Amino acid sequence: MAERVHRSIIIENKVNYPLVGAFVLILGAALVAGLLWLASGGALRKKYDAYLAIEDESVAGLNLNAPVKYNGVTVGKVRDIRLDPVNPQRVRLIFAIEHGTPIKQDTFAVLKIQGLTGIAYVELAGGTREAPPLLASAAGEMPMIRTKPSLSTRLENVLTTVMEKLDSTTRNVNALLSSDNRQAVSSVLADLAKVSHMLAERRDTMDSGIASAARTFEHTAQVSAQLGPTIERLDRAARAVEKLGTEGAQASATAGKTAESLGADLKQFSTQTLPELQNLLGELTALSASLRRVSEQTERNPSGLLFGHSPVPEGPGETTTGRKQP
Repeated sequence: MAERVHRSIIIENKVNYPLVGAFVLILGAALVAGLLWLASGGALRKKYDAYLAIEDESVAGLNLNAPVKYNGVTVGKVRDIRLDPVNPQRVRLIFAIEHGTPIKQDTFAVLKIQGLTGIAYVELAGGTREAPPLLASAAGEMPMIRTKPSLSTRLENVLTTVMEKLDSTTRNVNALLSSDNRQAVSSVLADLAKVSHMLAERRDTMDSGIASAARTFEHTAQVSAQLGPTIERLDRAARAVEKLGTEGAQASATAGKTAESLGADLKQFSTQTLPELQNLLGELTALSASLRRVSEQTERNPSGLLFGHSPVPEGPGETTTGRKQP
């Protein structure tokens, strides 16, 4: 038994502890290097593009390495958060977004809160298919993504507007309910009460007046019913007069056209037919004179129609030449 214990002690003393320590150190270093390599991406390391965004609101709750999502898909992280040196009311955000992400010119960034934890992240939206890709405006600068107000900012603006309107309404109500207005309203209510009492006292008179008015309305209705046929006849007479006036206007227009036509005919008659009639009347006058002479000669000598007219014998003192002898 003692020999076995002695042999085991001798075997244990033969272990090379420096070699074991060196192996452990090398293995630990390799493990740490592997973890660092895997943490940095290793063979699956992705390429990122830097983008700039300017926020005009508070970025409370947004931390470095906060996720940047595009329609709910994580595409990058927030790499830098700092105030704008030109305008401290604004915040400059730098995003590291995976290379190849379709960031378009109409893409915009909005701050959102994740769940109930209050941790903020950046949500990218927009980016239509037809829009061109977002590029830097100058060499050496980062492309700048547009921003829009977050839901909390929009709600704050709406609540601010509502509170301002409520404040204005409250001031108007307070002005309306001032002491002077309250006295005026009290005076109006008192006057209304007096009028109500007076109407109540004269209820009987008012009832009789209402009854008289009802009878008057009834008589008016009867008169209106009787006037109905008369009005109808007047309407028919008015339509007849209107028709007569229309026909008279038409007749006047026709007479005007006829007068114009007669004027043209009279003009033609005076220029062409009247001279011919005058010539014809002259010839008829000459013919009438000839016929009268023939008639007179026939009456004096009816045989002349058969034997002709003999020459008239010369009178005393006439010659054949028709001159008197000296």
